[in-house]
Parts: sequence; structure tokens; C-alpha cells
Amino acid sequence: MTENRSHPLSNARLDRVTAKQVPDTPQTRAPQYRLAFADEDFLCRPELRPVRLQLELLKPELALDEDGVESTVVLFGGARIPEPAKKDTARTQTLADLSRFYDETRKFARIVTEQSDGKKNVIVTGGGPGVMEAGNRGAMDAGGRSIGLNIVLPHEQAPNEYVTPELCFNFHYFAVRKMHFLMRANAICVFPGGFGTLDELFESLTLIQTGRMHRVPFLLFGREFWEKIVNWEALADAGTISADDLDLFQFVETAEEAVKVLNTWEDYSRRGEIPGR
Repeated sequence: MTENRSHPLSNARLDRVTAKQVPDTPQTRAPQYRLAFADEDFLCRPELRPVRLQLELLKPELALDEDGVESTVVLFGGARIPEPAKKDTARTQTLADLSRFYDETRKFARIVTEQSDGKKNVIVTGGGPGVMEAGNRGAMDAGGRSIGLNIVLPHEQAPNEYVTPELCFNFHYFAVRKMHFLMRANAICVFPGGFGTLDELFESLTLIQTGRMHRVPFLLFGREFWEKIVNWEALADAGTISADDLDLFQFVETAEEAVKVLNTWEDYSRRGEIPGR
């Protein structure tokens, strides 16, 4: 979105520059004199939280619109899962065994990107290490773009090197970040992970279950992992979810299997149908 240069009111960007050129006096040094939109201390006040929420919603939205990104394939998964070549560094044997999903993620992202026109089904990850890195890396392997939605955390200092720089964003609010994951989602793929992955999985499923988001392919990579972590059938047996809710997702093991599900779904969608489990 660009400013209308013929607008009769003064340009905000120009005023920001002009305001820095005023004489240095006690009055102009006072923080109260700063332009409100150029005053970082003011913008970080607790009372400005609603404004910051709106800014975090708008900045990536405008950038993705300007870059022509129409839809995405979302990849959720653990930051601690190493690539197979580095599985000896894993803190547990289970993590070392799960390293195969690094390769499956990378392969899946490569195939999806090869099938994409660069606007539809663009890979999006959390921009960090592990499964997220593998997703962005796979898109780069295919010569395509991918999105990284990072968040400020004490133990993660920078996005992985495979995120497309102009599609790399940083967030303060988890809630707004999760909105951006889902706003353009054509598919959601969840790889083994921890609390963050579980949070993303269940919020996404809840939105689909409650009709607040349209149904999309929802793929859980690694049946053995997910059935050990979550007793899905027990939820249905208890009546806390309906048996039909178990049809909202399906298990896959390989990149090729997942791509087949996505392509089949698209074929059904063109006919106005939703494939079964």
C-alpha cells in the first residue's frame, strides 16, 4: 500500500525527516515533542497494546499482499528435531529417531514449491530451526520462495538462513502470529514437536471444528508419535469430541503420501466436494 502523493495533507514520512532537523533546544529534546508515530518509547507503553496488535496484523498482511502471496501450505513442527547428519547431537534418542522427519519436511516443501506458481501454496514455517528450517530449506531447494514467521524468544536469536528475506517477519504476540499462519492456509501439516507445536495443532483444529475456519487438508506426520502423545480415540469415546471430529485430520508418513493427499483434495475441491478421511 503506497501513500497518495497528491493528498493535500503533509506526508508522514517527510515529516519524520523534517522533525529531526529542528534546532536542538530544551523543548525539542523533550520526549513529549517527538512525533507520536516515530516515538518508540511511546509506542511501547502498555496503553498502546491495541495499536501494536494492529500493527503486527497489518505489517505482514500488507507485505504478503504486495508480494502476491495468495495462499500457503503451513508447516508446524519441533525446533529441536535435528537433520539426520547431526542426529548425534540430539539430546535424546527419540529426537535422534525423529530426525527422519527433517528430511521428509524438506522433501515435502520442495515438491509443494515445485508445483507452486510462486503465489499459491507458498510454504510458511515459524522461521526457526529444526522442522521449520527443513521446510524453508526445501522451498529453496526448488528455487522458490518461502515465508518465515519468527517470534522474539530468549533462546532463538535469528531466523534460519533459508527463509526468503523479504518474506521474513518477526512478532511479539503469539496470537497475531498464529492468525497469520492460518489466514492464507490451503493446508496444514504438523510434524512431531513440543508445546508450541501442540498449541498450534489444537488451535487450528479447534477453528476448523467450530467452523471458524474452512476445512483444509490437515496432515499429521508420524502416526506412531501422535498416537503416543494424544489418545484421540479416548476423546471420542469420552464424548468430549464427536467421532466425526477424528475425520478432520489424517496421518501420513512420507512427503509423497502427503503430496498425494493435497493433490487429491484439490481435485475434489474443483468438483465442489470434500474428500473423506
